[in-house]
Amino acid sequence: MKLVDNKATLTFSNGSPSVELPVYGGSIGPDVIDIRKLYAQTGMFTYDPGFLSTASCQSAITYIDGDKGELLYRGYPIEQLATHCDYLDVCFLLLNGELPDEKQRTDFHKLVTNHTMVNEQMQFFLRGFRRDAHPMAVLTGLVGGLSAFYHDSTDINNPQHREIAAIRLIAKMPTLVAMAYKYGVGQPYMYPRNELSYAGNFLRMMFGVPCEDYKVNPVLERALDRIFILHADHEQNASTSTVRLCGSSGTNPFAAIAAGVACLWGPAHGGANEACLNMLEDIQRNGGVAKVGEFMEKVKDKNSGVKLMGFGHRVYKNYDPRAKLMQETCNEVLEELGLGNDPLFKLAKQLEKIALEDDYFVQRKLYPNVDFYSGIVQRAIGIPVNLFTGIFALARTVGWIAQLNEMISDPEYKIGRPRQLFTGSPRRDVPGVKK
Repeated sequence: MKLVDNKATLTFSNGSPSVELPVYGGSIGPDVIDIRKLYAQTGMFTYDPGFLSTASCQSAITYIDGDKGELLYRGYPIEQLATHCDYLDVCFLLLNGELPDEKQRTDFHKLVTNHTMVNEQMQFFLRGFRRDAHPMAVLTGLVGGLSAFYHDSTDINNPQHREIAAIRLIAKMPTLVAMAYKYGVGQPYMYPRNELSYAGNFLRMMFGVPCEDYKVNPVLERALDRIFILHADHEQNASTSTVRLCGSSGTNPFAAIAAGVACLWGPAHGGANEACLNMLEDIQRNGGVAKVGEFMEKVKDKNSGVKLMGFGHRVYKNYDPRAKLMQETCNEVLEELGLGNDPLFKLAKQLEKIALEDDYFVQRKLYPNVDFYSGIVQRAIGIPVNLFTGIFALARTVGWIAQLNEMISDPEYKIGRPRQLFTGSPRRDVPGVKK
């Protein structure tokens, strides 16, 4: 962060003295007005619901340019990373700032692979949940519960502890997600295998059974690895800000990541691809492809209350750069599994066609986003809809950890303490109290 040759002057119409505020610039992106001393100088706060115009931190991890449709991890375009790297390479990059060399890559992959097992008591922890519990409810509990098993890495102010916790979380999340799935369907848990890739191991833990060998399909393995890469981090979103705010109190990394998992569960955030598939299934139940045109007309009618899920993005004012990559993967997976004629997927393709060609959607830039395609891919692979957000949490864990570590290492970091504009009753007395 550097001070730029520019200042902002805040003036008041009531004659109060004006205030000069410094302006800082990053390496790319908008400059920021420093308001840290605003309250001390004026006795006033700023008002910004949702923090849509507020930079809560400085970060060197991920950069998004919504107008250009650009997403960079540590400066590298997401298109290049998704094409030339695997997920663990990206994890190393997010955590350390640079892509690994050959030795670092080998060592890091081995380190993560050798920590994929979880304490056997986690199985008994799972039994406390109902079988029909939502996987995100289960996952929130499991991740938070890790701090009860790993007392040796819970000091968030100890860099070595943070490093150990990072490896444990990245390594164990696929195991926990797969266990939550297996518990829900009543199948035996599958232990991880060290000879498999990160994505291949997860597929086996999800869909393998003890009575026969499981062979990893390389197309599905690649598809899942790409989903992980595309969701690894996304700047200062709701769940990342939650992890930072939670971690700012000094709580342990497992608790901070569990808070991120809980936040991600919301349908406006990580639950978006689940909401998208639910929408497709609703259309299918109400007539399928034949009713797509009618459904899209309702979407155009603001009074209908019908929402189009999986299209457009609050940040990207242009095409979501992750969507094109996921579209390629989607087509590869459907072809590999022979699902081109599946009614739901034909319906999805028809929706996609209308959104890319109809002037109403094109003018508003309501293009299919990453949630639209990743939801289709996950359903094709066999992942149940209610587990989609769990896959997202698995992928995002490394981003949360990188952001948390960055915050703790920042000399300017303080415990989060947002302010408010109070609109309740002023001071008053309880009836009967003598003044």
